[in-house]
Amino acid sequence: MEQRLSVLTLAADDLPALRDFYTHILDWKIEAANQEIVFFKLNGMLLGLFGRKDLAKFNNQDPEGSGFRPFNMALMVNSRAEVEGICGELSGKDVEIVQPITEPAFGGCYFLFADPEGNIWEISYNPLIPIDQSGNVLEHQSIDHL
Repeated sequence: MEQRLSVLTLAADDLPALRDFYTHILDWKIEAANQEIVFFKLNGMLLGLFGRKDLAKFNNQDPEGSGFRPFNMALMVNSRAEVEGICGELSGKDVEIVQPITEPAFGGCYFLFADPEGNIWEISYNPLIPIDQSGNVLEHQSIDHL
């Protein structure tokens, strides 16, 4: 099967509040929405926000699970200046910065922030992951040397 990621759906405890965060704090535009789900277009894929109970029912799972979410969502940018600018902008909007700008050993930089429900996002400039002018990942260069 060909590797594709078309839609990443995030379970929301408070869908209206999470929707407001993504639209008013991050200034993302809604691609499609109704009372149960909202979609944002992100460089060739969609991020869906869906009520936790509704998503659990859809997945035939118990909605009461909690704790660490086993995924990391990252938005890649082309420079350290972009990372710094976005960090400053989000800090000015009282967004929780989980980890300040950090420089990993392999180069580049990143910081982590949380949305209102504790989902962690990474804003990253990684010289091993070049992106095009639209923000689409072009490749991931070899990491065998790391």
